[in-house]
Amino acid sequence: MAAKVSRDNQIVPAMLFLIPASIGFLAFFLWPTIRGIYLSFTDYNLLRDPTFIGFQNYIDIFNDAVFWRSMAVTFQYVFINVGLQTVIALALAVLMHRFTRSMIIRGVVVLPYLIANVIVALVWFWLADYSLGLINAVIDGIGLNKIGFFGSEAWAMPTIAFVNVWRHVGYTALLLFAGLQAIPRDVYEAAEVDGAGEFRVFRSVTLPLLRPILAFVLVVTVVGSFQIFDTIAVTTGGGPVDATRAINFYIFERAFERFDFGYASALAVILMILLATIALIQNRLLRANESDMER
Repeated sequence: MAAKVSRDNQIVPAMLFLIPASIGFLAFFLWPTIRGIYLSFTDYNLLRDPTFIGFQNYIDIFNDAVFWRSMAVTFQYVFINVGLQTVIALALAVLMHRFTRSMIIRGVVVLPYLIANVIVALVWFWLADYSLGLINAVIDGIGLNKIGFFGSEAWAMPTIAFVNVWRHVGYTALLLFAGLQAIPRDVYEAAEVDGAGEFRVFRSVTLPLLRPILAFVLVVTVVGSFQIFDTIAVTTGGGPVDATRAINFYIFERAFERFDFGYASALAVILMILLATIALIQNRLLRANESDMER
């Protein structure tokens, strides 16, 4: 009876602590989501009330060449960003785990993540400028042709992906490093006794035991990559010739430049469904809820 009374006494303060977060969730996540889904079925701008038009926005999106182009550009960015970031972050995490656990080195690795994305984009935009940038000055100094990193259709999106990899790779490496620390040391000792080399240990021990945290990192990285916006807005503005007009930037244009909020809401709903589907597939394929350490 005393235990029940004690639990009842804990419920009230727990609910009080949950109220601020619940209000924020309802006001800034749940209600905007419901409102956005409703607006996706309407013709709406700021000058008149929403007019219900059914699935017309979705039909128009299906026939919208700019939408399909923006999706292709987004997938290109996601492929480059996720691939490079995961490989480099995993290599950094393994190196830190095997050779050093210095707090100073960890701080240096994660430092770019602490800088605002807009500032990072501006700095790299100046560094890679065709005429005045330090990078092109070095390229020109060694006798090679300058590269229009942000002004070329071929180079613009890979350059933006590199900038975001540079900023986020340290944070991703730190997450993977934490996962490596959770792997029991005796597992590696057993592999060494069996005569396994470095590559065999990495492939047969490290990767399988790191799978849950790796799955989490991949889901977060993929979802974040699909929402790329600020780097594009600061550097290329969607150009040149739509080469960097990612889906998030296209949503912004339809909503705040053309004031077509119904169409933009439909685009956002499609993106939400796509991201939820990708995250679900990733969790299933990577078996994120399972750990080989429990076997």
